[in-house]
Amino acid sequence: MADVLTFTDRGIYCPAGDFYVDPWRPVDRALITHGHADHARPGMGSYLATHAAAPVMQHRLGPDARIETLGFGEARQIGAASVSYHPAGHVPGSAQIKVTVKGQSWVVSGDYKTVADGLSEPFAPIACHAFITECTFGLPVFSWTPQDILATQINDWWAANAAAGRFSILGAYALGKAQRLLTTVDPAIGPILTHGAIENTNDILRGQGITLPHTIRVTPDTNVKDYPGALVLATPGAMAQSWARQFGQASTAFASGWMALRGVRRRRAMDRGFVVSDHADWDGLNSAIRATGAEKIFVTHGYTTPFRQWLSEQGFDAHVVSTEYTGDAEDEA
Repeated sequence: MADVLTFTDRGIYCPAGDFYVDPWRPVDRALITHGHADHARPGMGSYLATHAAAPVMQHRLGPDARIETLGFGEARQIGAASVSYHPAGHVPGSAQIKVTVKGQSWVVSGDYKTVADGLSEPFAPIACHAFITECTFGLPVFSWTPQDILATQINDWWAANAAAGRFSILGAYALGKAQRLLTTVDPAIGPILTHGAIENTNDILRGQGITLPHTIRVTPDTNVKDYPGALVLATPGAMAQSWARQFGQASTAFASGWMALRGVRRRRAMDRGFVVSDHADWDGLNSAIRATGAEKIFVTHGYTTPFRQWLSEQGFDAHVVSTEYTGDAEDEA
């Protein structure tokens, strides 16, 4: 039986439906798993995404981008292929895309995490014959801090800084990670200031009915001294720029799965590193793959070579696929 999906220099392609999934070069028809810049790129003739992913995509891609939407679990026939979107748990609106042709189903996971965060639609494993998976954190060293412990760690750090009159600058990606942290922290500790890129995303998600605590956008007219002891959510790029220096001798921290590696923590030169990610950790990757029942596994980005070898040792027909996805790399769109 022919493969449902093939791997090309433009992206993951479905010949039966004549469409691409998360293509990295311009194509006529693109099915998109979520709105991060390495998966939803400009220049496509048309886009298909979930209802919840579309508003952020429209903001990032511009008003001229043609975006159609599909609900979770809703099937659509495209040519000779049936497609449906299923929650990936990565960021709000993120999806796995199931493609079925002549009774054979393949699932493109995009990016995903298996632990519910109270913000994104929880990950739902989908039975399939072949599963295309990321492995951004595909080594046993990556194991995420439980949500309740993470909340205590961040809130204790912020509260101690606030008591000393210091700002707490916390670095996080503008879509997904920042909003997850907002639902994790205790607003009773003090005010929360945000970088403009984060606040733009907050505005969009609030417009979709997602509840977030009150935040204050930092603009050139903002006198930050009016908010002593505030928590400041900043994009990773802003933390290394003059934007962060307006807060004086602040305590700095970064929230990322990469904080599990001591060398990365040292290079970031932060006071604290919180181990949290919107991607699956080692146990999450393995449990997700097993839950699909798929025998054929394709790994697309991350620690692809060791993870493919591990899967082969577990009895899977595993392959590495070269893509241009970046995983948990800086997303400044």
